[in-house]
Amino acid sequence: MGIEFRDTDAFIDEILQAYKPIDQVMADASSLVTIRHTLHQIVNVKGD
Repeated sequence: MGIEFRDTDAFIDEILQAYKPIDQVMADASSLVTIRHTLHQIVNVKGD
């Protein structure tokens, strides 16, 4: 599996630096939450 990027006018990306690493967020909240399942992104489609 690889990464495919098509640069078009319809493509709108998000700034990845705006997000905290989810593993760190969950570790910081370990006294408040119990991890029961971990989801993994398969595909992300944006634009036309």
